[in-house]
Amino acid sequence: MQFKLFAFGLSGIIIIVGIVNITSGKGLNYGIDFAGGSLVRVMLKNQIPIDEVRASLSEAGLEKSRIQEVGHTKREYLIRSLQISGKSQEEEEIEAHEIIGNKVVEALRQEQDKTAFERGLKDLNSIGKTELTLILEPSFPEQASEIAQNILSFRISEGIIQDYLQLQQEKGIKEEIIDSLKERTFLGSLAVLSRETVGPQVGHDLRRKATQAVIWALIGMLIYIGIRFKLAYGVAAILTLAHDVLITLSIFSFANREINLPVIAAMLTIVGYSLNDTIVIFVRVRDNLKILRKHEFEEILDTSINQTLSRTVITSGTTLLTVTALYLFGGEVINDFAFTMIIGVCTGTYSSIYQSCPLLYFWNKIFKPKKGIRK
Repeated sequence: MQFKLFAFGLSGIIIIVGIVNITSGKGLNYGIDFAGGSLVRVMLKNQIPIDEVRASLSEAGLEKSRIQEVGHTKREYLIRSLQISGKSQEEEEIEAHEIIGNKVVEALRQEQDKTAFERGLKDLNSIGKTELTLILEPSFPEQASEIAQNILSFRISEGIIQDYLQLQQEKGIKEEIIDSLKERTFLGSLAVLSRETVGPQVGHDLRRKATQAVIWALIGMLIYIGIRFKLAYGVAAILTLAHDVLITLSIFSFANREINLPVIAAMLTIVGYSLNDTIVIFVRVRDNLKILRKHEFEEILDTSINQTLSRTVITSGTTLLTVTALYLFGGEVINDFAFTMIIGVCTGTYSSIYQSCPLLYFWNKIFKPKKGIRK
């Protein structure tokens, strides 16, 4: 409790600087789920630095696209086109984003790809199963579908087919099939791993619902804690949770990390996790109010924090090890979720120790209820 003012000052500085950065800077970096637009994930056949990728997109008039390198191979990139205008109809917006998505792919294609298309060849790194089956049917009518599925499963596992020889060595594709494919297809310089298109209205609705989810979660917890303990405990707990959310958003604004649906899920998880620690301390405070009647309220709060400190640190430490492992080895899909959880576990532990009880102390000091909150 002796560090309460320092803790309030530290948290206040981080939150204020974060809010200033969000409002006066570039704001939060909303993902495709919330901002609307087109998201294309591509894998290139050869290594190309991100500067060259950006230059290729700029030449195609897509200089406002956001580019993110995935891993360190300089072969896989996430490219997001920004929202068009928000003034046209939803269907027109989505169609415009789909067109921009196509322009992104075309801008990254090499000249040899365009030459092969002009010759009527199909790109084996981009065609679907139906189209590939039709290509194989004239020469291998009975095996066409099975061969196509075999080839596509290899492409999905590898991301892109580098050489026809790979199909022969690793998937057992016969030489005559390879020769037939070479006559009708070519291996393009890139493969589209995924594509997403979200309209502006959908993005707006998701932002609103995500905000409502967090707010209603906080209100529900306030009501529960107010009934289970006292209103003062509920207010202190909710302010502590709001502190955790604001700190997390501030760090995201500093790091320019993308806010997407997994991040919102992680924030709701943080709210529940941090509340658990806070409740444990409040239960001990309530018990100590009966046992240590002659002690000052601040001393009782300090004693309660110290009695639960080892439990808080050990529990948070084991959770932190888990989410850190997820962040390092869990892959790109849950990277944002794990990163948010790392921030949340650290912030939630800190706030449970240095924010919850000091807030309860100041509430009691300011309002000074006649019977106090001890009863």
